[in-house]
Amino acid sequence: QLEQRRTQLDKRQSTLDKRETDVNKMQAERLAELQRVAGMTKEEAKGMLVAAVEKDARADMARTIRQIDEQARAEGDMRARKIIATAIQRIASDHVAEISVSVVPLPSDEMKGRIIGRNGRNIRAFEQAAGVDVVVDDTPEAVTVSSFDPIRREVAKRAMAKLVVDGRIHPAHIEKLISDAQRDVEQVIREAGEQAAYEAGVPGLHPEVLRLLGRLKFRTSYGQNQHGHSIETSLIAGVIAAEMGADVALAKAGGLLHDLGKAIDHEVEGTHAAIGAEYARRYGVNSKVVNAIASHHHEVDQETVEAVIVEAADAISGARPGARRESYEQYVKRVRTLEEIGRELCRERV
Repeated sequence: QLEQRRTQLDKRQSTLDKRETDVNKMQAERLAELQRVAGMTKEEAKGMLVAAVEKDARADMARTIRQIDEQARAEGDMRARKIIATAIQRIASDHVAEISVSVVPLPSDEMKGRIIGRNGRNIRAFEQAAGVDVVVDDTPEAVTVSSFDPIRREVAKRAMAKLVVDGRIHPAHIEKLISDAQRDVEQVIREAGEQAAYEAGVPGLHPEVLRLLGRLKFRTSYGQNQHGHSIETSLIAGVIAAEMGADVALAKAGGLLHDLGKAIDHEVEGTHAAIGAEYARRYGVNSKVVNAIASHHHEVDQETVEAVIVEAADAISGARPGARRESYEQYVKRVRTLEEIGRELCRERV
């Protein structure tokens, strides 16, 4: 029975092998017929199919990439606006006060003669000791102190105010009061520098850097006090850096010191950005912060994202409503233009 079963299985296997051979032969004939009808070989057809699939895939991929890019731009723009709005909201400050003018009020116009002194000796002694110009004109009950150096102007203002109150106006007393005023102003400068670093949260600055920072208390630009502007820029830069995941400490330091050069730009040749960067480098400030100072007006390339943030924070602080106002020259020019328009209208009516 086993032998018979084996014989049957062998016959069945032979039949299957024959059928397989027939199927393979038919498949080969069908493939040959397809190649003849299509006019191309199997490899050529495969290549054409792959190319068609690849083309469709690339089109789909390009469309998808474009959609993703548009979505990223929209979300990025919204996120950027949100970051700036958050920074401004958190660092909101009052509108800028009127620019400090070096005008000293007098109790009466009689005091002008005492300030000038016999043959002008008092006013000459004051101008020589303080390094300023004192303008005594027709302005009622006031004299004007003029100087490009804001520190000298502040010293002269304080000394002149003390002279007026004291009443003893002579060269020796003038020199003493100016010397006292210089010490007072230096103390104010030190305290202002330390206060700025404390408010901005930037520790470890060199005392000379703090002194220069304190000098900005008496410096204005377009009516905006540069001491307050530096603190505000530092805080805004810190908020933006935190929102973007950048280095908050670097951004704050760069914002605080970005206008350091304005403290001495009337004494040293060069732009305030270059001057500030040089002094910061000299007193051991981080090189990335130095780059942020030097590049905030694009005078050198910005090397870090924190430098870009400092530039943006500077623009936000300076451009917010009420931060700055027109210069005196621009205001006078506009008034003269209006006067000229008024004259033209009058001439036309006549």
